[in-house]
Amino acid sequence: MLYPIGVQDFGSIRQGGYVYVDKTELVHRLVTTGKYYFLSRPRRFGKSLLVSTLESYFQGKRELFQGLAIEKLEKDWISYPVLHLDLNGKEYNSMEDLEVRLDRHLSLWEMSFEVRKRYPMADARFSDIIDAVYEKTGKPVVVLIDEYDKPLLDAAGNESLREVFRSRLQGFYSVIKSQDGKLRFGFLTGVTKLGKLSIFSGLNNLEDISMLRAYSDLCGISDVDLHAYFEESVRELASANGLSESDCYARLKAYYDGYHFAPGTPGIYNPFSLLRCLKSQEFGDYWYETGTPTFVVKALKQGKFNLENLTLDRVPASALGGVNADDSDPVPVLYQSGYLTICAYDERRQRYSLDYPNQEVERGFMECLAKTYVPSANYNSPFDVQKFVDDFEKGDAEGLMKRFEAFFADADYEIVGDAKLYFQNTMYVMCKLMGQYVEVERHTSNGRMDIVVQTEKYIYVMALKVDASAEEALQQIEDKGYAKPFATDTRKLFKIGVDFSSQTRRIEEWKIA
Repeated sequence: MLYPIGVQDFGSIRQGGYVYVDKTELVHRLVTTGKYYFLSRPRRFGKSLLVSTLESYFQGKRELFQGLAIEKLEKDWISYPVLHLDLNGKEYNSMEDLEVRLDRHLSLWEMSFEVRKRYPMADARFSDIIDAVYEKTGKPVVVLIDEYDKPLLDAAGNESLREVFRSRLQGFYSVIKSQDGKLRFGFLTGVTKLGKLSIFSGLNNLEDISMLRAYSDLCGISDVDLHAYFEESVRELASANGLSESDCYARLKAYYDGYHFAPGTPGIYNPFSLLRCLKSQEFGDYWYETGTPTFVVKALKQGKFNLENLTLDRVPASALGGVNADDSDPVPVLYQSGYLTICAYDERRQRYSLDYPNQEVERGFMECLAKTYVPSANYNSPFDVQKFVDDFEKGDAEGLMKRFEAFFADADYEIVGDAKLYFQNTMYVMCKLMGQYVEVERHTSNGRMDIVVQTEKYIYVMALKVDASAEEALQQIEDKGYAKPFATDTRKLFKIGVDFSSQTRRIEEWKIA
């Protein structure tokens, strides 16, 4: 089987013999029931292939759709002029980068449709091209814009450059609305819907289908798709890894499934990771190799939020529909970029519960957090997570606490902001990383973190307090009864009280009982 990994052109897939998961019934619904759309999906989720499919459809390339669902639905196959702008595949570090990209597309359209360039401004040229194409062909124009927000996301942290990008793109995109009478269809894709950047103020005629049930699997691969198109591939993967077919499906689901773009919808697999896994016949973290949004990393370094609250209950519906560029709340951008997904919805209160979609995303995100919060915990240092795990497994409670003490003393203070949050977030990341090897539970509230770690031979109950004594932390274990569930357990139990100083940002005192 040929897997279209990195192949985003619909024609190349259909003519090259690659497997194609048929989404054309949904494509037909789009083009026959509306005119202007916006779709937000995480990177590497098939947005570019969808845009290419729309381009082939509107160009009337019926031969590419033979055997697909749309072949029975579409009768006319009318060819329209298509203007396809792709902002992906380039880093936008200056205004010149954007100007060159826009000029390249505009020049190509002017050449293809024999349009004379009259103005230097990109928006005026765009409008002129639509006018001329409409007059020359006698047909309304189709406008497809892929990754509309790429320059804005690349400029995260550089507000002056982002404002220049915003102003230029807002004027360019607003042409779609002003030329409504000469357009047949408009479709924009992106990772985020940027609210306060006002890009969409000039495009209020767009229908946002990002969270509509009807289009939840417009991109990506569903469980039904997996069984319909990849049964033989899954059998080969199972055989290569010594798994039964049922266990192989379960592992694929745990690794790559779990995206929900509307409440109550079946999970969607990340297509990039799934196809990479099936081709290589190895379970790996493929999607996360492409990195973390700069905006998220910047917010992390400012230390303005508690990582425990990333997976939240009671997130208002309005929060997921847009991202405010000047807001330190990372939850909307984490949702829209695929690091969090919908796991439940309270219809009466109109509140969402969010969680990591799958193991690949959670593990990769924790590694990103580790680089920010625990950069000294690399594999060849005394603070390698595995060395903490070794201390836990050997029952060396004193050695463990000395390692934690030295770890915080060695911190490079890259994280600024609230010291309590710094401490809590650092311990959260450490626990998540250690949780790959030992069982770790965390309970937090009011500036303290309580941790229970279980290994084969030992149990550790830890109370961690900020600006209080280690004795008070130990007393909390007794008062709260944290050790009671293990009263009859034969494993050795350690009770550890820890005091973290918000002034020195170090462990001030610890006691073991």
